[in-house]
Amino acid sequence: MNKVTIEVADRAASDARFLEAMRGGDRQGAFITFPTVQALWEALTVKRWEIVQALCGAGPLTLREVARRVNRDVKGVHTDVHALLSTGVLDKADDGRIVFPYDAVHVDFEMRAAA
Repeated sequence: MNKVTIEVADRAASDARFLEAMRGGDRQGAFITFPTVQALWEALTVKRWEIVQALCGAGPLTLREVARRVNRDVKGVHTDVHALLSTGVLDKADDGRIVFPYDAVHVDFEMRAAA
């Protein structure tokens, strides 16, 4: 299974994972990292999350097909897809179709008491 972890982590944690991978340590897997919970929620709104769900394991799709699968107009889906492309959540295939290249998603963040 091709799984990605969407996480909230600071730069130091991301850098440490990268360095461990470069040293040949444990396999790190695929990660999409946001610096704060707020940034994650801004990028992955409810409607954008529906797009990610529709693309999960589906292979490359046209914007029209994505819009059909989420039962929305193409213009609104276009706006949300481009926001997800700019944050690195989605990719474009060579032929221009939209792809989320994973079969599963794990979301990981921790909330602590305010300081």
